[in-house]
Amino acid sequence: MSQTTAARTRGSRPPAAPRAGRLWLLWGVAAGLLGFAATILFDVRPWTEADYERGGVLIAAAEDMPNLDPMGNQLGFLFGFAAVACLLVLHGAWRVRTERVRNSVASRVFSAGLVTSAAGLTFGYGWKGSLALYGHGGPEFGSFGDEGLLVFYALTDFGAFIPWFGVLVSLGALAAMAWVERSVSRILGTLLAGLVLLVTAGYIVTGVPGLAGPVGGLGLAFASLWMLVGRRGVAIGDRVATHQVAAASAESGAEQRR
Repeated sequence: MSQTTAARTRGSRPPAAPRAGRLWLLWGVAAGLLGFAATILFDVRPWTEADYERGGVLIAAAEDMPNLDPMGNQLGFLFGFAAVACLLVLHGAWRVRTERVRNSVASRVFSAGLVTSAAGLTFGYGWKGSLALYGHGGPEFGSFGDEGLLVFYALTDFGAFIPWFGVLVSLGALAAMAWVERSVSRILGTLLAGLVLLVTAGYIVTGVPGLAGPVGGLGLAFASLWMLVGRRGVAIGDRVATHQVAAASAESGAEQRR
């Protein structure tokens, strides 16, 4: 084993992958931005901003169903399913690129959080598509009365918000990778830890289960972009490669001595 290889193996901070080899992180950027659009920008309500500004408790009823925008729900459904597909591709790429380290629990938690969100969001965005399909102005309007449409609306109320909790857990795992394993930028890890703690405090104080919805997608896009263009990147896979090269060099040296 060469002195250079030995030094790299003993180093506490593994080397980062070249930026050209991190393009798979664009799937995280796409998943986050598409998810934010589907969840927040196409969050269809029967009221206007003026109604909110006037204050008071806004109660959805069956008679409000004609006021729902079918196009908004349709776009939310399409953008949302695209976000789910990107989450699953990111999950696969993450496992191939980083999960070759057997003792990295945080890396596995990150990918598990992505799958958790993808599963829940499939239903959340699917309800949006169902409401666009059966609602007023939809191609199958009349299959349900307004009372039935109200049920679909109730499912969409938090359906695209709550499942982002899985991504919130993933962001917390990245923070652990930064501070425990040093395989991600510690600046990024600190920012993500602050975000996770802030949302967690919101859960405790307000009891609102959908708080991860507005920040989960943007947080994932931000973290993916940081790891893509930053100096540190994600270094777990490189550390494994370094150990593999070291082991191969040791075996080669042993065979030559024989």
